[in-house]
Amino acid sequence: MQKTNPQPSELAWLAIARRAIGTREIVGKQHNSTIRNWLIALGAWWQDDETPWCGTFVAHCAREAKRALPKHWYRAKDWLNTGTRLDKPAYGCVVVFDRQGGGHVGFVVGKDRHGNLMVLGGNQGNAVNIKPFAPSRVAGYVWLDWTDGRKSAPKPERFNLPLLDSDGQVSRNES
Repeated sequence: MQKTNPQPSELAWLAIARRAIGTREIVGKQHNSTIRNWLIALGAWWQDDETPWCGTFVAHCAREAKRALPKHWYRAKDWLNTGTRLDKPAYGCVVVFDRQGGGHVGFVVGKDRHGNLMVLGGNQGNAVNIKPFAPSRVAGYVWLDWTDGRKSAPKPERFNLPLLDSDGQVSRNES
C-alpha cells in the first residue's frame, strides 16, 4: 500500500501500530508472545490470541503513546466511550465498526479509490495490517485524548485522508 499524498508528522500511536504490522496470531494451543505481552501490560485476565484482540491492539498503541483508554478497552464498541468524538474520519483517529456479533476497532490511515476507509488494525484476518473497510459499517470516530484527561483534537489537515492503493476487497474477517 503506497501513500500518494503526504501527511503531517506521524502520530505516536500510529508509529507504534506500524511497527507491529505483520504480527499474527498462532492457531492452536500456542499463542503469539507479542500479543500475550500486550495483554499482560494492559492487565488482562486472559493471555491467549484466540480471544478477539482488535481492542487489545488499539489499547496497546494508545497506552504506549500516553493516550487514554476506555474502561473496557478490549471491547471494540467501548472505544466510543473515550476521547473526542468526530463527525468524520481524520488520519489517525480511532474508528469503530459494527459487525455480526460485536464490533471492530482500528485506526484510519487513509482511503482508497473505491471509497473505502483504509484501516490499520489488529485481528484483521488474524494479523496486524492495513485493510479497506466499507464506510457503511462505521459506528463512530474518536480522537484519542491524553491520559491526564486533557482533550485533544486532530489538526484540520488530518481530515484530508491520503489515497492508498487497494484492490477494493473490504475486510470480512475481524474475529
